[in-house]
Amino acid sequence: MGRATFANEEALQDRLQLEVHDLEVNVLTGIYSEETHLPQPLRISLSVDLMPAEHYGPDTPLSASKSYIDLRKAAAGLPKDVHFTLIEAVADHICETLFVSDRRVLSVTVRIVKLAISESGEAIGITLTRHRR
Repeated sequence: MGRATFANEEALQDRLQLEVHDLEVNVLTGIYSEETHLPQPLRISLSVDLMPAEHYGPDTPLSASKSYIDLRKAAAGLPKDVHFTLIEAVADHICETLFVSDRRVLSVTVRIVKLAISESGEAIGITLTRHRR
């Protein structure tokens, strides 16, 4: 009974998910010589789980949530002078930026598509999910 009760309580926890999709960002990344000297276009999407307020009413201030601009800045504001060998490192940097900026961020999912290597419009890339530790 105790185990089932815990599972039900966990399933009923409130969750607020903020999303920003399909930002196109030029990032220094790659391992091949043709990739290492110029920024590559990446399509970045974010989903951020945030600890929600107890209630949202018509006059609830922005401080009860998080500005989408913060998510956009985390993805688009990557350091211009850093070469990320792997796009996994780009995703990790975005996750850490969001965790450091707001204690209410519970988890971050970053999806990155490498636009330069698409030959027929396919989406080639990674998805990384990190949880606050």
